Amino acid sequence: MKATDRAKTRATAAPISCEIAAFCSSGAGCALVRSEKVTGTKLEGRTELRTLLDFMRQGDVLVVTRIDRLARSLADLALLVREMEAKGIALKGTEQSIDTSTPAGRAFLQMLGIFAEFETSLCQAAGHWESQRLQAMATIET
Repeated sequence: MKATDRAKTRATAAPISCEIAAFCSSGAGCALVRSEKVTGTKLEGRTELRTLLDFMRQGDVLVVTRIDRLARSLADLALLVREMEAKGIALKGTEQSIDTSTPAGRAFLQMLGIFAEFETSLCQAAGHWESQRLQAMATIET
């Protein structure tokens, strides 16, 4: 097999089969497509991602639909990118036009990583404040 785009990861509520079909017909040119129903907020438990990274070789390209599907924290994203760079693997995002084989692509990737982490933090804070609000309402009602 020649060096080619190999894979994708996902974490959405949409049916996997529908998303995979849409991805395959998008012209991404992947020889292998993998998916998992695990959140990108942490690297632990990402067995499909680990399988991909172990399988990929120098010159391969990991294709993801969106960078926030790969990692939701800048630290995790940086760790994954360093691992891929050490193996000579590039990263491309189909919805965000990212290509880590270029300086502009690497810079854009870092910016998107920051925003993905920020979005996760906002969601966690909103959950915390909603929990506090509900506790306060329960206290008032009793």
